[in-house]
Amino acid sequence: MIAASALDYRELARRRLPHFLFEYIDGGSYSEVTLERNVDDLKRVALRQRVLRDVSDLNLSTEIFGQKLALPVALAPIGLAGLNARRGECQAARAAESAGIPFTLSTVSACNLEEVAAAATSPFWFQLYMIRDRAFMRDLMARARAVGCSTLVFTVDMPVPGSRYRDYHSGLAGAEGLKGALRRTLQGALKPDWAWDVGVMGRPHSLGNVAPVLGDQSGIEDFFAWMRNNFDPSINWKDLDFIRAEWGGPLIIKGLLDPDDAREAAELGADGIVVSNHGGRQLDGVLSTARALPPIADAVGDRLTVLADGGIRSGLDVVRMLALGAKGVLLGRAWAYALGARGQAGVEHVLKLIDAEMRVAMSLTGVTRIDEIDRSILAVT
Repeated sequence: MIAASALDYRELARRRLPHFLFEYIDGGSYSEVTLERNVDDLKRVALRQRVLRDVSDLNLSTEIFGQKLALPVALAPIGLAGLNARRGECQAARAAESAGIPFTLSTVSACNLEEVAAAATSPFWFQLYMIRDRAFMRDLMARARAVGCSTLVFTVDMPVPGSRYRDYHSGLAGAEGLKGALRRTLQGALKPDWAWDVGVMGRPHSLGNVAPVLGDQSGIEDFFAWMRNNFDPSINWKDLDFIRAEWGGPLIIKGLLDPDDAREAAELGADGIVVSNHGGRQLDGVLSTARALPPIADAVGDRLTVLADGGIRSGLDVVRMLALGAKGVLLGRAWAYALGARGQAGVEHVLKLIDAEMRVAMSLTGVTRIDEIDRSILAVT
């Protein structure tokens, strides 16, 4: 199959990955209403076609948090992404570096901070959850600083994990012990390319950043148990003081859908926010990010950098998000599909597709620079 879009990589990933891994990437929480809204609402944003505007000199570069980017895109943090390909987060970091954009490493990655830093030469971003053990959080931030991470992405929409039915059906969640391991092993054996590349050659299979505190219980079967037991439901805005005190670089708060929460983030000194519903993987039935973004951008866009994620499957979607008020986007499932299908080469290719699609969208809406993209390029419907 020739991959011509991010959705083509979705199909290729489905063919190559064990069922439990594909369902983990692809699924959302509960009935997946928000997951569907993210995609559908963004697709419904109509662009305003303009012609005869001299678009011969396009420039897709931008600057975010003092970092010059070739595209207004960063790779979003995705837990367990390192299992999609051999030492997958390292491959994705190299692909992002090749494209001139940031990679964001998840707290619950397979490859740890030090391994990813050794694989890439450019600074990358680090995503952190609020964890009960503050000393461990302090240690993670210190490790991130030590390897040169430039930006901290602090995720606030997961005080407790949402219930993802697909993960229970596939055997990733709710199937601990020997029975669960055998079920996942069988699914892996049915995908021989993955079984050799990742199952055999891609060891160790653990939560690399949290392995020091989990000890022997740091395998994939411990993933959900660790989240349930260690994420902190007592998190509140005052905890941002702790994060800011420990982290001197740019701080992004990820997981906001309400303008009042965005104002709180600005008041408390965040440098940026990500308008996000966790890819439809937390509270089902909330607004899509395409609908939540404009009022948030209006409320705080002049006070901090507004980013967005959710439902972005093409370069046209990137342009739509920018027109709705974002200064940049975090790309999630699109790069995870590509990594699962073809590793680093897949991620590099999907980013080239995003670049090409953005150029078409900009050319046919009559803009040549990223800072020219605003609501004036949207059609009134």
